[in-house]
Amino acid sequence: MVLKIDTRYPSIDDLRTRAKQKIPKFAFEYLDGGCNEDVNLRRNTSELREVQLKPNYLRNHGGSSTKTKLFGIEYDAPFGIAPIGLQGLIWPNSPEILAKAAFNHNIPFILSTVTTTSIERASELTEGKSWFQLYHPTEDRLRDDIIRRAEAAHCPVLIILCDVPTFGFRPRDIRNGLAMPPKMNLNNILQAFGRPHWGLQTLKHGIPSFANLLPYMPKGLDLKHLGKFMDKTFSGRLNEEKIKPIRDLWKGKLVLKGVASEYDAKEAIRLGLDGIIVSNHGGRQLDAGESTIKPLETIAAKYGDQIEVMMDSGIRSGPDVARSLASGAKFTFMGRSFMYGVSALGANGGNHTISLLKTELQQVMEQLNCEKVSDFPNHLIK
Repeated sequence: MVLKIDTRYPSIDDLRTRAKQKIPKFAFEYLDGGCNEDVNLRRNTSELREVQLKPNYLRNHGGSSTKTKLFGIEYDAPFGIAPIGLQGLIWPNSPEILAKAAFNHNIPFILSTVTTTSIERASELTEGKSWFQLYHPTEDRLRDDIIRRAEAAHCPVLIILCDVPTFGFRPRDIRNGLAMPPKMNLNNILQAFGRPHWGLQTLKHGIPSFANLLPYMPKGLDLKHLGKFMDKTFSGRLNEEKIKPIRDLWKGKLVLKGVASEYDAKEAIRLGLDGIIVSNHGGRQLDAGESTIKPLETIAAKYGDQIEVMMDSGIRSGPDVARSLASGAKFTFMGRSFMYGVSALGANGGNHTISLLKTELQQVMEQLNCEKVSDFPNHLIK
């Protein structure tokens, strides 16, 4: 695909600045914030950027390719779009924009259980190539039905989430009424009026809802009772007893997201999972935890030959992707970077952001004299 970059926004930071101008404050802070004092949110990127890479300028160079294989599928770049909840609240229709862009660029798109587009619609837009991330239901019947829907939609990869045993404590969301149950206050309404483009797009595409959950939600559910429904319907705490039935039922690739310790990585291997995503939920769950790059280095070194080790959280640019791959990740995912893109540029945001990241990563590879994605660890300065 031809890479098209809007030259007004040649970095993710530029997109973030524009997104802040385009969407209401409550939506931007929901996207941009971490938990508690945002310590781990900042640490994720700052410690990743301490990783340094070594070029070999005089070595013969046959050209660099960002293509890579994961689970037997060749992708055009070693990064994909991470699952994000309530995407349509941040920018209307954004999950569909990103699903289409990911398909056009041949990179993975992961749909969240609690986003604003359904499994079936994402599959339609990606011709059955979108991945699905499952929040664990409390009832076996509901769990099995959602998994069967993902199977019927031909999702190649199912992701289960282990890093939300509780909801992160997020002061911004509490102030803005985006905790559970959500509520619209006067400040939110005034902020929405101050962002007319966002408002018009919301009117065009409709008030966002949990599209995947509509078949299971009581009709006429108001915001007050939505929180009770979510608390009753989902439990984020995973263990062996909950994982085994999913492994038995799901015949495709199964990935555990939120791994932040060697213990959990070892357990994932023992339970027969195909991959893990080393992640701390973008710094939104445990402010006192490690940055994601720290456990990645040890987990990849110890278990990288036994299971596919991927990473998200803190990755914001092509050089960040390179740093992660050099540190042992087989593949990477980003969430905020893509949402900044669609919030800044609407329907063009997905293509622009993917093109930008591909271009940055290609430049890093050419500069290092790195021909293949798998060669990145050879350029790591330890």
